[in-house]
Amino acid sequence: MTRRIVVGVDGSPAAAAALRWAARQAAMTGADVLEAVSAWEIPSYYALAGTVPPATDEANPQMLCARALRDAVSANLGDKPDVPVSELVLPGPAATALLRQAEGAELLVVGSRGLGGFTGVLLGSISRHVVEHAPCPVTVVRAEWADGRTG
Repeated sequence: MTRRIVVGVDGSPAAAAALRWAARQAAMTGADVLEAVSAWEIPSYYALAGTVPPATDEANPQMLCARALRDAVSANLGDKPDVPVSELVLPGPAATALLRQAEGAELLVVGSRGLGGFTGVLLGSISRHVVEHAPCPVTVVRAEWADGRTG
């Protein structure tokens, strides 16, 4: 059985801190793989028009998400992380994608706040949802963890 740690990555400072924390945790606990997960949805204007963005289009949300995930992993973990990293771009709402991917995982790691919502709130809607519904233990990492601040 593969020992996996799943981490949600959305480009926010808290997600970057979560990615670094999860990589350290994976290395310390001997996990086989760190699964960095981003989710995407087709923008509503495509759905309203009854079309889907072409797979070769540079504006394609899946391609943009994959590039952003690759950049986040590289920027936060470098070229040679201590544990193998699998980059997964999944369709659908972020909370749903993370919960599905967390099935059978040892741990799910998310940032406390993503890119949307209200600033200053301690726990974002996605992190709160996965804490309440995850099939495995969850760690929520605040952006401040990255530079040693508390609070």
